[in-house]
Amino acid sequence: MTIRLQNLYSLLFMMLLYILPAQTWAQEKAVSGTVLDETGSPLPGVSVIVKGTTKGVATDFDGNFQLLLNEGEDVLTISYIGYTSQEVVVGNQSNLAISLAPDADQLEEVVVIGYGSVKKDDLTGSVQSVTASDFNQGAITSPQELVNGKMPGVQIVNGGGSPGAAANIRIRGGSSLNASNDPLIIIDGVPVANEGVAGMKNPLNTINPNDIETFTVLKDASATAIYGSRASNGVIIITTKKGSKGGLQVNYAGNVSVSTPTKFVDVLKADQYREVLAAQKPSVADLAGDANTDWQKEIYQNAISTDHNVSVAGTIADVLPVRASIGYNNSEGVLKTDHMERTTATLNLNPKLFDDHLKVDASVKFSNIRNNFANQGAIGAAGSMDPTQPIYTENGEYFAWLNADGSPINIAPQNPVALLNQLSNTSSANRVIANAQLDYKFHFLPELKANLNVATDRINSSGEVITSPEAKFNVESLGKGLRSEYTSEKSNELLDFYLQYAKEFGESRFDIMGGYSYQHFYTHNTGREFLGEDAERNAYVDKYENYLVSFFGRANYSLKERYMFTVTLRNDGSSRFSPENRWGLFPSAAFAWNMKREGFLADVDVVSALKFRAGYGVTGQQDINDNYAYFGKYELGQNNAAYTMYDKDGNLVYVNSLRPSAYNENLKWEEATTYNVGIDYGFADDRITGSLEAYYKKNTDLLNFVDIPVGSNFNNRVWSNIGSMEARGVELSINTKLVNNGDLFWDLGFNVALQNNEITQLTQVESDTYLGVETGGIAGGTGNNIQIHTVGHPAYSFFVYEQVYDNDGNPIENMFVDRNGDGVINQYDKYHFNQRAPIALMGINTRVAYRNWEFSAAGRANFGNAVYNNMAALNGHYNDLETSGQFLGNIHSNALETNFNTEILMSDLYVQDASFFRLDNVMVGYNVNNLFGDKVNARVYGTVNNVFVLTDYEGIDPEIFDGIDNSFYPRPRTFMLGVNVSF
Repeated sequence: MTIRLQNLYSLLFMMLLYILPAQTWAQEKAVSGTVLDETGSPLPGVSVIVKGTTKGVATDFDGNFQLLLNEGEDVLTISYIGYTSQEVVVGNQSNLAISLAPDADQLEEVVVIGYGSVKKDDLTGSVQSVTASDFNQGAITSPQELVNGKMPGVQIVNGGGSPGAAANIRIRGGSSLNASNDPLIIIDGVPVANEGVAGMKNPLNTINPNDIETFTVLKDASATAIYGSRASNGVIIITTKKGSKGGLQVNYAGNVSVSTPTKFVDVLKADQYREVLAAQKPSVADLAGDANTDWQKEIYQNAISTDHNVSVAGTIADVLPVRASIGYNNSEGVLKTDHMERTTATLNLNPKLFDDHLKVDASVKFSNIRNNFANQGAIGAAGSMDPTQPIYTENGEYFAWLNADGSPINIAPQNPVALLNQLSNTSSANRVIANAQLDYKFHFLPELKANLNVATDRINSSGEVITSPEAKFNVESLGKGLRSEYTSEKSNELLDFYLQYAKEFGESRFDIMGGYSYQHFYTHNTGREFLGEDAERNAYVDKYENYLVSFFGRANYSLKERYMFTVTLRNDGSSRFSPENRWGLFPSAAFAWNMKREGFLADVDVVSALKFRAGYGVTGQQDINDNYAYFGKYELGQNNAAYTMYDKDGNLVYVNSLRPSAYNENLKWEEATTYNVGIDYGFADDRITGSLEAYYKKNTDLLNFVDIPVGSNFNNRVWSNIGSMEARGVELSINTKLVNNGDLFWDLGFNVALQNNEITQLTQVESDTYLGVETGGIAGGTGNNIQIHTVGHPAYSFFVYEQVYDNDGNPIENMFVDRNGDGVINQYDKYHFNQRAPIALMGINTRVAYRNWEFSAAGRANFGNAVYNNMAALNGHYNDLETSGQFLGNIHSNALETNFNTEILMSDLYVQDASFFRLDNVMVGYNVNNLFGDKVNARVYGTVNNVFVLTDYEGIDPEIFDGIDNSFYPRPRTFMLGVNVSF
């Protein structure tokens, strides 16, 4: 399948070359040139059109272009957003140098915001945008990887090295303890659901990164409150590429990459293991084998991946801007059998009709993702499996620890290779996002326009998990086999409508908008299981839906282009809450002062921009994992809790019960009140630009799943609005153009964010003995948690015992500090020690261009975050060498340092500083122009991703989102070679 698709793309590419109209190759005259801005910097994406025709090109990354002119074609029209268009007479020139001057009416960059756009200079809220030219380079499979480290206060952590792994995105640290902390994501005007999709690692994988034009992040409440109940965690607006003026241009982008594992869990090698076993457990030393198996190397591989994208963009018949693309990605994981295959297709149409009074943005995005999920249980098994045992026995079967009767020992470490090869977990998912947005400017009143956006987002997925009958790691299915299958259907329907009136009166400018939004989410899941040839069992059907109905408005007022005021209001109604608590009102207000336009700074050349911003707003949170938590309902009992009885024929049957579920009719929104102040600055003709922000956020009515008195409801825990939390932070970004002399360009960007949070309330009544809400489940024992939410401390603080050390600095086994001095070591002697979230985040990126050469690099750092090394705590003791004289297991080499005999899980010894600096990617590229008669431009480049990590953390990777290092899928180092061709 893969080879055929790759051949298809190659054939398509060659066909496109040959089917171009013959006259495009019939050159009369070749002309090239460079387009620069007012500072002498190159302008990419400038439209260069032959006057009176649709023939033209766009400038490349370095502002260069090439054209073939036929007889009579002598005038070029040069145009770019924000700059005054020019007409250039070619004459006898063959190499043009063109400088564009800023257009006073379009000087500022336009930034996408909620329900519209605004000039960057008129922004009053905290909004940051990254465009395609500044995206991260390299082997990018998921959209969020494009902007990792680019914006202060935005933390993006993928779930490991699996292709397309799910990502945790936090804007200013999140706002909730138990509800979702994911930001609202809007794709071309369509707010998408945050919940996961069965058979898919990351719903964002359905968007091809090559199709994305901009990532815009709304951070403070004055910017996000227009989205009301879903905006407490910030908003990410993704805009895809669209057609542009000029003739059709074909682009091909392709790459091949190789990924390699970088680090393994530090366990004993076979010879070392035999020595330790003989010294510590001599009575069972004879159980060791003669093999030397490095189980971790047996489950990992060098993974090869490819990516191909073809797009066509331009204007058809000089009236219909269009962009169409098709993409194919085939990615292997470094864990064997892990694989993702993605096919995408997009179509964007953007015509303007009725003398440009009606603007249409219509788009369709289709994706199909096929996954083969590797059994990640093999990662933990590779660290605990005896390295002296072989992969296969003499009879060719996978090695397994057996009882005396030949049956598998189900509590013994399992063969990691068997776990990968004897379990198949496959899925396929299709997604379609389609929307049509009509923006009509009334003929009789051009200042008034109406905007209608109708959209649908549909996902259909299915999957199958098959355990081989020969698999000894599943005793139940041995000799029979086990198969389970599932399906999922999700739909998201949207209707937005708003009216907007904008008018200037002398030195004042008004922009008033009001609208209505309706959104419906529906999910239908099914599943069933088969054991051998037996009839299906454990079948389920799960259907649920929720609605969101909203009224919203915004008013912008600008006075003398120096004083800007913004007020927004949204009233949301959610079906997740009772009628009495269904509606939430979310206001915001902001002010901005453009000081550069004041008289005292107007003539200060060193200051090119200076704006002060202040904002206040209230946002909400209603994203809990129960759509019906506010009213009483019955749920079907589990199959293993069914009642047994006899039917009328005397046959034994199993009957599932219906049981009432706990509910809370007073459930309502979480609310977050945010205050934000900021300064946007530019110096030395904007050679240095950036912003400085400070914020304070207060979250109240936190949605918690809390304990309740026995007998007061149908469960001992229920969703309730109890608790509050505060967060503070400071963010700084600096972007510089260090060198800009025509041949050499050097840009350098840096950002840093300081953040902290503190829980201020968790219960209705204060109690001196109440420790808090335990969280952060770990491997080892039953129901153990390593983190806690406690008033006066950050969320997800580690809650552990203080280890006691001897005079030589060695930890003493099972000895902890009696912190309260009562002579007893219990939970009241635990203390809060570090937290999982970083206190400071930093990002740095640079780009250097010299003539046709290009270099870029980007890195990130976290400081103040800790990780619990669960692998060392769980296996870092000698008793794990053997169990009851029946089987052996490997141990973490940490045991050689501690000399612990027993498992010590709750010691602060294993909570380790995980601050780090990671160089995410390095890229070197070369632009090749003037190919095939000056009609084809090409770029060849190479990248390395995950170049290195500097850290004191002793585990496999310091960047683990939940702060618990347990069988983590390692992030690989990836080497990639790519090519872009346009004609």
